[in-house]
Amino acid sequence: MLPSTEMATPGKPARNAGPSGAPALLTSRDNRWLKEFRIALRGGVPTEGGFVGVEGVRLVEEALRSGCRIQGVLFSESGERHHQRLSSIIDRPEMAFPILRTTDRLFEGLADTEHPQGVAALVHPRETSFDDFARSRLSAPLLVVLAGVQDPGNVGAILRTAAAFGVTGAATAASGISGTANPFSPKALRASAGAALHLPILAGISLSILLAQLKVTGVRTLASSVREPRRGDQPLLAPWEVDWCQPVALLVGNEGAGLPEEVERGADARLRIPMASGIDSLNAAASVAVVLYEAARQRNSAAASSIQTSVPSQPSKTSDAVRPPKET
Repeated sequence: MLPSTEMATPGKPARNAGPSGAPALLTSRDNRWLKEFRIALRGGVPTEGGFVGVEGVRLVEEALRSGCRIQGVLFSESGERHHQRLSSIIDRPEMAFPILRTTDRLFEGLADTEHPQGVAALVHPRETSFDDFARSRLSAPLLVVLAGVQDPGNVGAILRTAAAFGVTGAATAASGISGTANPFSPKALRASAGAALHLPILAGISLSILLAQLKVTGVRTLASSVREPRRGDQPLLAPWEVDWCQPVALLVGNEGAGLPEEVERGADARLRIPMASGIDSLNAAASVAVVLYEAARQRNSAAASSIQTSVPSQPSKTSDAVRPPKET
């Protein structure tokens, strides 16, 4: 809890609200609530209580719908125009958090965007265990592991794509000397359009530990590769040469260097997207979109086939998620 809770009662306007019932205006830059929002938004790091900042009416709406714990919602004077859009969620009795107001000038000083919309929230991302990440109740797990993806814009775009194509969990890990950008930083959250608040995400896990756990639980690892195969290496497979209906995890490496060589060699298969002559690579987020589209296509086709035949799908006779192309 913030030490400034004397200013507001959870789920109610500030105690010193005016006659209109609106929360009293926070007018000091040193106000404890505003300091928390400044740390989370402009500072881009979680608060001491583990809350992250989301800014803009769409992201705040996503946060409110996500089921994540909300510590408070802040409106600027001009941002009050968005209150009506959010009121159907904010005004629910179970939404027990304070609604705060401040001046446009002070809001601009804590916002991370150049032209703020005047509404922000402090959100606690859902806590995810390995079981939450690696198991799916409705289908075989389809996972994405980001290992050394440094650009928060790429991280957010990948998570948004992952959510769109039915990924059941994501993880971020360091790779060699490259860390992965925080998926809950303001820029990553904007790029994910709030998807990071809905997906089960294991953030900052050790890559070696994660890969060992995936192996034990029978999840196959598919490494996106930027290297040419050498003698004795596994062949590079196109996305459509893989069975995506099995429990699988797509490993995505650093934007420039890719995955560490030992990680690629230890994966169950290595993937490469065939491209036109003269084109070396795609942006990390674009590559993931191409691969996950194929995964979603296969899974949707399998589900449709199962419905049409009204016969439950049978377990695969092979535990390997890789199906090499048939020879012609």
